[in-house]
Amino acid sequence: MKMGFDNDKYLQEQTAAILERVKKFDNKLYLEFGGKLCFDYHAARVLPGYDPNVKIRLLQQLKDSIDIVLAIYSGDIAKGRVRGDFGITYDAATFKLIDDLRKWGLDILAVVITRYAGQPSVDIFRNKLERRGVKVYLHYPIEGYPANMDMVVSDDGFGKNDYIKSAKPIVVVTGPGPNSGKLSTCLSQLYQEYKRGIHAGYAKFETFPIWNIPLKHPVNVAYEAATADIMDFNLVDPFHLAVYNKTAINYNRDVESFPILRLMLSKIGAAGVAPMYNSPTDMGVNRAGFGIVNDEVVQAAARQELIRRFFRYQTEYVLGIEKKEAVDRVAMLMEELEVRVTDRPVVERARATAQDAEAQGKGHGGICCGAALELADGRIVTGKNSKLLHAASSLILNAVKTLAKIPDEILLLSPHIINQIARLKEDILSSESESLDLEETLIALSISATTNHTAEVAMMKLKGLRGCEVHMTHIPTPGDEVGLKRLGVNLTTDGKFSSRNLFVE
Repeated sequence: MKMGFDNDKYLQEQTAAILERVKKFDNKLYLEFGGKLCFDYHAARVLPGYDPNVKIRLLQQLKDSIDIVLAIYSGDIAKGRVRGDFGITYDAATFKLIDDLRKWGLDILAVVITRYAGQPSVDIFRNKLERRGVKVYLHYPIEGYPANMDMVVSDDGFGKNDYIKSAKPIVVVTGPGPNSGKLSTCLSQLYQEYKRGIHAGYAKFETFPIWNIPLKHPVNVAYEAATADIMDFNLVDPFHLAVYNKTAINYNRDVESFPILRLMLSKIGAAGVAPMYNSPTDMGVNRAGFGIVNDEVVQAAARQELIRRFFRYQTEYVLGIEKKEAVDRVAMLMEELEVRVTDRPVVERARATAQDAEAQGKGHGGICCGAALELADGRIVTGKNSKLLHAASSLILNAVKTLAKIPDEILLLSPHIINQIARLKEDILSSESESLDLEETLIALSISATTNHTAEVAMMKLKGLRGCEVHMTHIPTPGDEVGLKRLGVNLTTDGKFSSRNLFVE
């Protein structure tokens, strides 16, 4: 993979910017962490060379100076909101985030549940955390937030929230996803700190949009596509332009909320904070733009991300999860940059594979599914469904055989194992299909590897598929989707169902 981003340079610049900012206040800074704290695969895809866990490395460098607070919106818990990249709910994502931080030697100070309204499911979530030794604080809905300033900045507003006592100079406030209440948590804490005579400050750390590259740079357009479901859009920061006569890129919600936010900071009594910030861009400590070392590479990567986002929203629309507006929004962004879905090489190959199978009267259940995978060296491998294997299963087996230079005619899976699994599914578990999905296939491969050295060699090549591009003509079944996620491939689909059944096992 060609590198377009210098991760070490970025880490050095970002760390220095945060330490410089904390010095400007009473050695107390509330730092809102936007985007994903760890496993930021969007950034890694659009900035080749970016470490998806670089923020964790940054926190490790600042370990002695930081406390970490996780904010989660009570409504997301109550509604069972799902984080798309992992396919888990936001409450589960919070548990996972705590576990991940601990693996890296970082612990959290507390979890704060924002806009808490006494929901039973939220109380269960709170109980689970507290009974495992995690401190939980409650912040409540504030009538008229944020416009009713007199109510918000009062003992009946921010003042009624639980105060989170912290000892470190930097308090990182993050969450499992967007709209978790990170900003309101920071402001509530500032109000409480100033009442106690502590002149704390506020800053925002968010990778995208990148403020010092053009508005219509593909990396910034890819960020618009990533947030098409909440209809965010980028724009030139008008406050920054007016004060400094310099173009800086920000996004609509930060620009819209800046006047109110600045007034709120002043009303809180943060006299040292409000005058320092003449624009929402001023509030940021974002140095990602300085890590770009090959603009051509990152532009190409960002265009590919646009295509992935289009397919993702299109599939989610078919599944009833997403609105048509999100699909249309990304289609419009692609049109602006003259990007076509066929610019993704695996798309046409997957479709051609399905068409060939259909022409030959092959496939399974009357539907021919095609899949294609692009290896790191640019070679493309294909697979299709059959009575024995799902298209995803066939694809992955063909891919590892290619990497291991194993001839096509050599079998990786013992027919006895396949038949036994098929018998279990059909005769004992009463499954409608005996065909092996990817998760089942990977288990079968590992079993075959115990007696078949060739299968063992192929299995060890599975690691080489991480980060590869995959396209399927049909939506993967749950077993296929889980397997592909665990392999770490970048999957897109045409948004067609692989079965006429409404319920898919």
